[in-house]
Amino acid sequence: MKYFILLFMIPLLATAQADLNNVDDSKWLTNYDSAISKAKKQHKNVLVYFTGSDWCPPCKMLKTDLFETHEFQELSSNYILLYVDVPRNRDLISEKQMVHNKELLTKLNKKKVFPLLTVLDSKGNELDQLSGYSMNGVVDSHLKLLENNK
Repeated sequence: MKYFILLFMIPLLATAQADLNNVDDSKWLTNYDSAISKAKKQHKNVLVYFTGSDWCPPCKMLKTDLFETHEFQELSSNYILLYVDVPRNRDLISEKQMVHNKELLTKLNKKKVFPLLTVLDSKGNELDQLSGYSMNGVVDSHLKLLENNK
């Protein structure tokens, strides 16, 4: 009987774990032109997130401490979200995406700071930005950036 219950629970637990890991990454676009076009149609600003997903510890912590929170989920509905990853492991994104992301890095993140949140209007003009993360779990300044620019 124990084994029957265990066999029943394994798929359930596996599914629950998958849901926890995927916080709704589908909201994040990866193409600048698509994000700007969508922002124009929906009359929203664009939140650009620059990350080094495989090498930047503050970026990894910000994902947990900010992006996976209920507060972020609510505030992010006011934005078109643009994810710009510059990983060191070239296998994580396509070569075409890497070229695109490096162009955006040159255009919107000249100091090459990670993590960086930049708010753009629907014309692509920078409205505000916040760089870095101290990894202490305090994301008040990040939430304030979102609140002030929605």
